[in-house]
Amino acid sequence: MDWLDSVDAYCERTGPEYWSEPVNALTNLAFLLAALVMARRLRGPGMATGHVLAGVLFVIGLGSWLFHTHANGLTGLMDVLPILTFILIYVFAATRDYLGARPWVAALVTAGFIPYAAITVPLFAQVPGLGSSASYAPVPVLILAYAVLLRNRQPRVARGLAIGAGLLTLSLTFRTLDQASCAVLPIGTHFMWHILNATMLAWMIEVWRRHRIG
Repeated sequence: MDWLDSVDAYCERTGPEYWSEPVNALTNLAFLLAALVMARRLRGPGMATGHVLAGVLFVIGLGSWLFHTHANGLTGLMDVLPILTFILIYVFAATRDYLGARPWVAALVTAGFIPYAAITVPLFAQVPGLGSSASYAPVPVLILAYAVLLRNRQPRVARGLAIGAGLLTLSLTFRTLDQASCAVLPIGTHFMWHILNATMLAWMIEVWRRHRIG
């Protein structure tokens, strides 16, 4: 595989040019804006993890921008790795702070996300029409699992996580429909994945922030 070979993965892209995906590229500003808004809200002591999450959210926007302008295998990696990083940090924070686990236990649970994804992604890949969105499908399921675990001891957090899972499911729906919508909507629907996913990630940080401040 040549990591610099051009990739045509989304409805809006019609060629290898830099501005072949203008809407998909520009809507990455939603990630940057969401990160800046959350960074301003994370004030006071004990917010270090939140600032790390906000920083990763900003990098998600940059990585996605690079992929939707310089669409190739290398920038595709720059697109997905920050998202994986956000997931792993949040799983650690959720296990430590919501469930009250010791850091070493939270680290083990976080490491367990890799085999969890390895098992569940192929299962979701069997769902007709889900396509590449199968790689993200296990995440809302995991968020809902945490919501169920917390429904009695942390009902406010549980509701927040359930909302986050709903937002992610909606954003994944738009991501999945992108190619199928080409005939009626030439720009596709992937841009809505950016807007809704930025909103969802910011909301997940907000859920954590509210928990920290009590």
